[in-house]
Amino acid sequence: MDEQPKNMKIVWTITERTTNGATKSFWTRVGVGFVNRDGSISLRLDCIPISGTLQVREWEPMDRQKDASPNPNEPPPRARPRAPAAGPASDGLI
Repeated sequence: MDEQPKNMKIVWTITERTTNGATKSFWTRVGVGFVNRDGSISLRLDCIPISGTLQVREWEPMDRQKDASPNPNEPPPRARPRAPAAGPASDGLI
């Protein structure tokens, strides 16, 4: 059960952010996709990007993504931002 189906995809949205004159791309995983028998792709999204732009890429196991970086202390080539720090609602009160 180590391998996922060859037809599985990962759906990303890319956000461009400029800080101190430097523009960086942040990749956020927003869902998965599957190639159907007729070649079409079905997407299952967890959220919808405000930019309206999606990237569909081949699925890569987490172990393979970690191996892509030569230095374990460096982020992978397509580094994605961590979730923002918890705000006031994180204390369990709604």
